[in-house]
Amino acid sequence: QVQLVESGGGLVQAGGSLRLSCQASGRTFSRNAMGWFRQAPGKERKFVAAISRSGSYTYYVDSVKGRCTISRDNAKNTMYLQMNSLQPEDTAVYYCAASRDGTYYYEAPENEYEYHYWGQGTQVTVSS
Repeated sequence: QVQLVESGGGLVQAGGSLRLSCQASGRTFSRNAMGWFRQAPGKERKFVAAISRSGSYTYYVDSVKGRCTISRDNAKNTMYLQMNSLQPEDTAVYYCAASRDGTYYYEAPENEYEYHYWGQGTQVTVSS
């Protein structure tokens, strides 16, 4: 069982930066691929970025490539999303997710159905 808690969200001006964190409980963090998704007001939740169990493979949605970096520290059971050059369209609730234990060592999955555990979300608001 994995429990996920996001932090680091907040209000930032356009062009600013934030670093989101996802703290995982339990002893199996290194056995889970991890991902970030976001849901803007009135819209469906969408994929942002993912990282494989090993940390060697990452994948990003086109709209954040070059602006965001996903990383993980398996010793700290923590995943991060560094977001730079934020724009108002990045405003959303950001969710972290973990795959089922033992899956996706060499892959960074991008679909919601590939994730089994979800956090409660953290709000990111970018003002223009």
